[in-house]
Amino acid sequence: MKIVRLKTGVEGIDKLLEGGIPEGFFVAVTGEPGCGKTIFSIHFIYQGVLDGDKCIYVTTEESRESIMRQAAQFNMNFEKAIEEKKLIVIDALMGREDRWSLQSLDMEALVDKIIEAKKELGYGRARVAIDSLSAFWLDKPAMARRYSYFIKKVLSKWNFTIIAVSQYAITTAESFGWGVEHIADGIIRFRRILRSGELKRFIVVEKMRQTNHSRYLYEIDIKPGIGMTVLGRVRRRVEDYKLPSEVMRKILEAKLRSEGELL
Repeated sequence: MKIVRLKTGVEGIDKLLEGGIPEGFFVAVTGEPGCGKTIFSIHFIYQGVLDGDKCIYVTTEESRESIMRQAAQFNMNFEKAIEEKKLIVIDALMGREDRWSLQSLDMEALVDKIIEAKKELGYGRARVAIDSLSAFWLDKPAMARRYSYFIKKVLSKWNFTIIAVSQYAITTAESFGWGVEHIADGIIRFRRILRSGELKRFIVVEKMRQTNHSRYLYEIDIKPGIGMTVLGRVRRRVEDYKLPSEVMRKILEAKLRSEGELL
C-alpha cells in the first residue's frame, strides 16, 4: 500500500523523512523556546496552501497578526491565503469576539472550532498546526495524554494531518509534552545551544512510523526571506550537545512524575 507523504515546506527536512510526513499522522514538534518550532509550523501550513490542502493554524501564544507577520518575513503570504479561503488562522490567545478566535483554552472548544473551520474551507485533504498544544494543560500536565488522544481521535476522522507543538523549559523541567509524545505517530525535536557565544539550532527526527527516517542530528538555520534551512549533519560527538546532567535529572524526574499521575 502506497504511503502518501505531505511535504513540510523545508526541503532538507523532507529528505530526512523519505519525502515528507505520512498523510493522516499526528506529529509532535517539541523543544524549548526559540529553537524554531513556530517557523517550522508556518512552513508546514504554507506548503499545504501551495499544495491545495485545506489549512488551519491555531496560535495560543501569539496573536493572529504576529503569526501572519512572521510568515510574511519569509515570503509566505498568509493574508492572501486567508482572502482566497485556503487558510484560517484561529487565535486562541487574544480572546476576541470574532468567529475565528477562542475565548478560553478549552479542548472541546478548540476541536469544535477546528472542525468548523474545515467545514468553512470545504471538502479535501487538510492540515492543522496547533502552536502550541501544551498551552491547554499548563496547569494540569497529567491531562496531556488524554487531550492528545482526544485531538488525534476526533480530527483523524476529518482527514487531518496534525502538527502539535509542545513546549518545555530546560530550566524548570515543567510543562513537558510527554503525553503528546506517547500518542504521536511521529516526533520531531528541535534543540538550541550556545557555542562560542553563538546560538545554534538543531533538529532530529526521533520517531516517524512507516518511515525509514534519518537517525542523525542536523544543524538548521533561519534566514530572512527564506525561513528554515538544513545546513547539514552534525559530526561532533553526541556528548557535545547533551544537556547538563542536572537538567537531564530534572527532565527525567518530571517525566516519571507526570507518568505517575496518569496511573
